[in-house]
Amino acid sequence: MTPTSSSVTVAQIRAAADLLSTVIAPTPMEFNRGLSARVGADVFLKCENLQRAGSFKIRGAYNRMFHLTADEKARGVVAASAGNHAQGVALAGQMLGIAVKVYMPVRAPMPKVSATKAYGATIEQIGETLDESLVHARAWAQQTGAILIHPFDHDDIVAGQGTCGLEILEQCPDVKTIVVGLGGGGLLAGIAVAVRELKPDVRIIGVQAEQAAAYPASLAAGHPLAAAKMSTMADGIAVGLPGDVTFPLVRDLVDSVETVSEGGMSRALLFLLERAKLVVEPAGASAVGWLLEISETETSESEKIEGPVVAVLSGGNIDPLLMLRIIRHGLVAAGRYLQFSVRVPDTPGSLAAILADCAGVDANILEIEHIRTGPQINVDEVEIALRLETRGPEHRERVLAAMRAKGYVVIHDREAQA
Repeated sequence: MTPTSSSVTVAQIRAAADLLSTVIAPTPMEFNRGLSARVGADVFLKCENLQRAGSFKIRGAYNRMFHLTADEKARGVVAASAGNHAQGVALAGQMLGIAVKVYMPVRAPMPKVSATKAYGATIEQIGETLDESLVHARAWAQQTGAILIHPFDHDDIVAGQGTCGLEILEQCPDVKTIVVGLGGGGLLAGIAVAVRELKPDVRIIGVQAEQAAAYPASLAAGHPLAAAKMSTMADGIAVGLPGDVTFPLVRDLVDSVETVSEGGMSRALLFLLERAKLVVEPAGASAVGWLLEISETETSESEKIEGPVVAVLSGGNIDPLLMLRIIRHGLVAAGRYLQFSVRVPDTPGSLAAILADCAGVDANILEIEHIRTGPQINVDEVEIALRLETRGPEHRERVLAAMRAKGYVVIHDREAQA
């Protein structure tokens, strides 16, 4: 790797670790047998979802705000965040006695908004994305003299997040591969600075949401470029433009930046709930989602993954309503949920027959809707909508094949519903 010109150093990260030792405790690292079996190498989960305020963000926020001058602290701080950075800044402000104002997107998850308020911050929800909220935060800083606490683009933020890298090396000294979710790049850059100097042979991989991936094009161009699209459930890494501080660190110190699909993150969240008993938000599950996806490809990238592998679970602040939708989305993506409709003669026994046919292929019925009227339904027909529990992609296809073999015309077969 080419050395970067950034001023962030391991010495700064060590100093941040000393500072944070009185504020936070190291988060657990858990071996995961199920993920290890899929990847073909030992995989450990670095559980930043169990951090204070529910994510790694307190590391950078506290380090940045602690180093403000007395005059700057008296002027208060302002931040823009979809939720995790907001909570980190608000908690740091509460501990340091600094007034905090936070701009959050209008669709920021309510639990994150409520938690930020509970830490004493003043909140204004404005803008559709983090980048739009950041514009208003910058304007407030200019108008009032408040200090902008950027979510990722500052040396003190990167140094604070880098303390997670020191913990990884302490908890898994033989680590060969580290996989980290990537939004603006503060966490990935900080981990990369720490790990690249102390254990340079480690492979470091960043993972962005496929629907909000600014880094791949930016790295190809050699400078930050705005993402072409921003449409992801992973609000924690939905950042449209890499930062001036983080971009060169990621470019110079990270081995590769990959992307993960929405379905991959859904399945990862479900996998972590079931197999690790961990509640993780979509952004926090992005690293695991990528590992799951590559383990399923025919020419598997996982064959190139050398273990031990550490996947960072960056946050666990998830709206329960979103969790319900994601769980269903994950079940569908994993082939464990199937929804379709059939039209049958409106005669006694038609419903009983299709129920028996579903039972014959061992499909568990979750819901039934009996529809008698509609623009596509004939007078002598009834449409039956079925929601079934299946045991995986092969069973799912077997159920559909059995229905068609029985003569049913399957309609509204939804493979990626959520």
